[in-house]
Amino acid sequence: MPHAIDDTARSLHQWWDQGAVAPARPLLVIGGPCVLESDDLNRRIAETMKAACDTAGATFVFKASFDKANRSSISSDRGPGLDAGLQQLASIRETFDVPVLTDVHESGQAGPVSEVVDIIQVPAFLCRQTDLLAACGATGTPVAVKKGQFLSPAEMRNVLEKLRESGCTRMMATERGTFFGYHRLVNDFVGLGDLQDIASEFKAPLCFDVTHSTQLPGGEGTMSGGRPDRAALLARAAVAAGVEAVFLETHPDPPSARSDRATVLPLEEAASLIESLAGIRGVLGR
Repeated sequence: MPHAIDDTARSLHQWWDQGAVAPARPLLVIGGPCVLESDDLNRRIAETMKAACDTAGATFVFKASFDKANRSSISSDRGPGLDAGLQQLASIRETFDVPVLTDVHESGQAGPVSEVVDIIQVPAFLCRQTDLLAACGATGTPVAVKKGQFLSPAEMRNVLEKLRESGCTRMMATERGTFFGYHRLVNDFVGLGDLQDIASEFKAPLCFDVTHSTQLPGGEGTMSGGRPDRAALLARAAVAAGVEAVFLETHPDPPSARSDRATVLPLEEAASLIESLAGIRGVLGR
């Protein structure tokens, strides 16, 4: 069962329920480290990103994974695990009064995760897993599902339908790039428009995963490479195209990040980007 509907959850639900009309919804920024790290680092990121969103008039959701189950190498850092990770997320939520998001990889994780977080995320590689989607949808917690790199936009209708049939009333579709060739993702903005149309059928906001869209999967052998220098360009283009949420992974020192060090944005760069993205969103709403 989801946690009690307190003011933090209620504010997020209000954002969700405002409808897909641009003036009604401010930009939602989902941001944080790829994987949970030390309490001090997690809090530094949460504090910085929340302040930037408050200044820009955007809605902030802190994100981080308790387990990265799909790392390139078996020796890669996977995170603190379910119990310790949920404790860290609960602390962030309470300390900064912000909604939190994390991803799940197994059906059995959906229940305990829903008792702590405000959004459950289904990773791209698992977006077709019926049992996982059904377990997440049945919790009553909002669910964000990333479009698999191997799916066409049209195929996401089946994914969202599984969530709806499982009882999910607040869902979000996330674009994160499509496989183009070895170690390369491409963002198809015609497809983004198609996905936006499909999401609207389910009254689901559309999110654009900025940092994973710059990823070069497996491009460095035992880890993925990336093109973070193009993150801001993609983010601005996506918000101008009408997406209502962006997903940004960030770290104060990317080379030392425990996961996705090739794509996470430097913290100050991510924070400064929010102002311009919220400005573009605001222009669309006029």
